[in-house]
Amino acid sequence: MGASPLGLTWGQVLSWRMDRQFLDRREDVDTAGVVRRLAGVQAQVASSAEQAVAVRRPSATGDVAGALADRVIVKTWAQRGTLHVLAADDAAAYLSLLAAARTWEKGAWQREFATADQMAAIAEAAAEVLDGAVLTREELVSEILARVGDPTLAEKLGSGWGAVLKPLAWQGLLCNGISHGNRVTFTSPATWLPTWKGLPEPEDAAAVVIPAYLGAHGPASPACFDQWLHRGATKKATLRSWFAALAENGVLAEADVDGERLYARVADLDALSAAEPTQRVRLLPAFDQYVLGPGTKDHHVIAPARRSLISKAAGWISPVVVAGSRVAGTWQADGDALAVELFGESEPVDRSALDAEIAVLEHVLGRQLTASVGTI
Repeated sequence: MGASPLGLTWGQVLSWRMDRQFLDRREDVDTAGVVRRLAGVQAQVASSAEQAVAVRRPSATGDVAGALADRVIVKTWAQRGTLHVLAADDAAAYLSLLAAARTWEKGAWQREFATADQMAAIAEAAAEVLDGAVLTREELVSEILARVGDPTLAEKLGSGWGAVLKPLAWQGLLCNGISHGNRVTFTSPATWLPTWKGLPEPEDAAAVVIPAYLGAHGPASPACFDQWLHRGATKKATLRSWFAALAENGVLAEADVDGERLYARVADLDALSAAEPTQRVRLLPAFDQYVLGPGTKDHHVIAPARRSLISKAAGWISPVVVAGSRVAGTWQADGDALAVELFGESEPVDRSALDAEIAVLEHVLGRQLTASVGTI
């Protein structure tokens, strides 16, 4: 990274991120555009993915299911081993970087789930059975077991957590089809996506994914990017080489954000410099990318003392109130009751702005809400 970086404040950066993540609610973006801009939307809970899109385009609401059916986005195991929806034409790049870490070849993973030889056999079988086919989980497991001939894998393959199936997704062999009610289906990206061309080389994929991430969640460090991508699984030398190549090619530059030296896209520097802190209020759903992009440990977004209210057991990420670009509380809708809990140490949240946002949430959820607002 070079000398004399652009000087920024976190107030500028977080305000810019809100605009870049369509929290200024532009009217000219569709569902696939939101998903692409956010560098993917976590979809472990389907309703949260729908809401994450809908709060960014409330005049039209979200339509993740429709975009999946149109195959302009695709659902698969991606960042951090969780289900995401990705823009169909960018998905291969994300998967390539996840595959590059080869986490399923590590000794601890093999002892817990399947050996390298077993995974190779599973991958070969999956490629064969999913070619031109859409199968339920039960059908997929049955077909793979019939070809592998190893009944000890039945429980691992059938697990709802998908630990053995995730490496298949990262290698571009498996993605979700359209669910039949509560029944998940699987197919291959080559079968499902008209634009699928296979996985690019990791270096080429990094040139797509890193700028996409920084274009929504930057400026950020390589370590922050890798925590978002794969919980820090990428080799540090490899990670440094990806960022260095992009900097050498004039895609990335450094910025000084209140004393932290971070990477930003060169294309964003003027907008970052011009950004002004905002008091905008937003109610964001569970698992929202505004929180997941930097991670819940980022104290610029979430006060450390409040992290346990946001990041909960079993990987649950709470719905949040954002005010002044920082998490200022949580909310929970139960039927027609909406409970908003604001953090006592945060700057006061304008009640009229909060009421306006509650009205937006009613539109997103499709029901009227009776709100209670408290302070913790």
